[in-house]
Amino acid sequence: MKWLLVSDLHYTLKQLDWLQSAAQRFDLVIVAGDHIDISSTVAFEAQIVVILKYFERTQGRAKLIVSSGNHDLSATNAAGEKYAAWMSRVRRLGVATDGDVIEIADTVFTVCPWWDGPASRAEVDVQLARDSARCRGDGRKWVWVYHSPPDQSPTSWGGKQHYGDTDLVEWIGRWQPDMVMAGHIHQSPFRQGGSWVDRIGETWVFNSGRQIGPVPCRIEIDDDERHATWFSLAGNQRVDLAKALTRPVEEIP
Repeated sequence: MKWLLVSDLHYTLKQLDWLQSAAQRFDLVIVAGDHIDISSTVAFEAQIVVILKYFERTQGRAKLIVSSGNHDLSATNAAGEKYAAWMSRVRRLGVATDGDVIEIADTVFTVCPWWDGPASRAEVDVQLARDSARCRGDGRKWVWVYHSPPDQSPTSWGGKQHYGDTDLVEWIGRWQPDMVMAGHIHQSPFRQGGSWVDRIGETWVFNSGRQIGPVPCRIEIDDDERHATWFSLAGNQRVDLAKALTRPVEEIP
């Protein structure tokens, strides 16, 4: 299987055009949060309508998984915490999204929402415990789609400090998924000391980052050949998923 990971498209229509067109080359497309541009002059609801159309077309070309990010929050729950209520409309398209678990071939994907407080954090904790029981000990891989990378990781390095999720560090230590697909910190892959890839114990962590232009920076994973490749305007890099992570990461043409 071939997977594509992008994130933080922020209503960049040319990048959404690219995503829709490129999807047919992959078995699975993952968009790990921050679909909305909160600084745009286009109304929030109008952005949602357009993005849903792109998701619908992309889903017609490859299996699609979509998680929410901090820019996607649109409503308040009973606990007074913000959440991306419009992800329910994403689900109606047949797309796996916040709170869902989906099995593709020999891999279980858990899709986590962006959480805004203790109540929604507790829901993610319950979700991970639930899905752990589904895929541990039987040889299936377990992948989390979660907008934020873990704290104190090169994938959350902003150039001066880390901006990752400390709870995610604890969750990875407790549940030890095979991979975490993230985004959120746009500049991590481009900063000295930062990276698009990390490994915490046996868990691979990926952050595709963000760049300007019509083509998003992206990570392509070939699950059969066991390698992950990052493509960007700054260059391309590859890691062998069957080996330990070493730095500097291999540059490729």
